[in-house]
Amino acid sequence: MLNVPLNGDCRPSRRRLFNFARHRARRTVWIVSGWMLTLAACNPKPTSMTQQELTGFAIRYATAWSSQTPAQLASFYTENGSLTVNAGTPAVGRDAITATVQGFMTAFPDMIVKVDSVEELEGAVVFRWIWTGTNTGPGGTGNAVHMTGFEEWTMSADGLIAESKGHYDEAEYARQLQSGAR
Repeated sequence: MLNVPLNGDCRPSRRRLFNFARHRARRTVWIVSGWMLTLAACNPKPTSMTQQELTGFAIRYATAWSSQTPAQLASFYTENGSLTVNAGTPAVGRDAITATVQGFMTAFPDMIVKVDSVEELEGAVVFRWIWTGTNTGPGGTGNAVHMTGFEEWTMSADGLIAESKGHYDEAEYARQLQSGAR
């Protein structure tokens, strides 16, 4: 409801309408600005790491994947970080990430992950990897796999992974599990 004093003919004056509109516009700008600042504060920022620091981080991360120590890999994530593999359900939190990683490490006890490349693109870090291993874990096929893929990382302000979205060719993975790497 328009709450401005009326002039003698029961209509608000132009000056009062203008002042009312200006006040509402100023208030709207403050509200929108406040929401934008709040949202910006909640979203992780692009990494401030140099290329050399990113490469070192990626090498340590790949080494952790190869370590057969899932908690070591989970330590690269924030407490509430998430790891999503292809279109799967995200593993949220270090305990869930540890469990997800344990599944890969158990299935491939000789798993080796190597860095192919790492770079910052459009505010995210893209980690490209090469993964080799033999599926000799419980119920395994005994076949070797040689896969490539990548993870898209959103980094936290403290230099840990807040979110990782991993991608690899699932059909090729299934083929290699049955027939082995070429």
